[in-house]
Amino acid sequence: MSRYIIICIIGLTCLWSCKPTIPSEYIQPDEMEDLLVDFHMSRAMAQLDGSFEEQSYKKQLYWQAALEKHGVTQEQFDSSLVYYYIRADRFDNIYQRVLNRLQDDALALGASEGDIGRFTSYDENGDTANIWRRNSALVMTPVAPYHRVEFSIQGDSLFRPGDTFLMQFMSDFIYQTGKKDGLLYLAIEYPDSIVVRQTRFSYSGLNQLNVKVDEKVGCPKRVYGYFYLGGADDPSTTIRLLFVNNIQLIRFHTTAIINNDETEQQSQTDSISSGTIARRDADESNGGGNTSGNGAKVLPANRGASPNRMVERIDSLKSRR
Repeated sequence: MSRYIIICIIGLTCLWSCKPTIPSEYIQPDEMEDLLVDFHMSRAMAQLDGSFEEQSYKKQLYWQAALEKHGVTQEQFDSSLVYYYIRADRFDNIYQRVLNRLQDDALALGASEGDIGRFTSYDENGDTANIWRRNSALVMTPVAPYHRVEFSIQGDSLFRPGDTFLMQFMSDFIYQTGKKDGLLYLAIEYPDSIVVRQTRFSYSGLNQLNVKVDEKVGCPKRVYGYFYLGGADDPSTTIRLLFVNNIQLIRFHTTAIINNDETEQQSQTDSISSGTIARRDADESNGGGNTSGNGAKVLPANRGASPNRMVERIDSLKSRR
């Protein structure tokens, strides 16, 4: 028995010694995770207010403050990101933890405000329901198998003829070089037909895809589709990431559509009269890819923000966990 125990200990020691380590010149996984969280937080805060040019300036300003907070240079971050990027298994593990932390912080950062958050309180029941049952965030690269994410939602007793579907999400491209080519493919399966819609997006911001079919087509049986990131034919190892979050698939019954339209019109009338609503032009929405025909509402403003205040806010959010 003692000999068996000794052999087991030796075997475990060998396994532990063979565990891959990260070279010291690169940022270690835990710190890389913290940096990526702060990276997305700084970009989210920069997009709260201002024109496209102002947002671009604040993104750089806030990100430099975050780098200084961690004592890391842009060159160190870039080289470490390339190291993890070409090691997809390690990078995927890090980014899944980043996604989980960002989801936890989303409400505190105001991600539930505005158009993307109008339906966050809806569950799978009711006339208006969020039927998205998977993770609400994902990260993609243009390299298989991470360039395509499929989904499928079976219809149930709550689906009705004439249902309208709205899929919306926030996209954030992190590219050093290369063409940004995101695609959402959405299909609704009916008893005798399939209705397909798709939209391409190449900018960071709000994306929406609406599918409305006459009730004569019948009751929907299934909703399915995929997210796709093009560029697999480019052998470059430069950073090309697509971060998708706040994914929602909203199902409206016909009565809910009428009620929501009336409520939205009244809400806009009241807001405009009091001067509290603002809308972006298409060229200022950072390429939101909005296919619904409506401009995206500006998120609540956070005027007077500074790099130091941004870092303090990140620290306060972390201290709550």
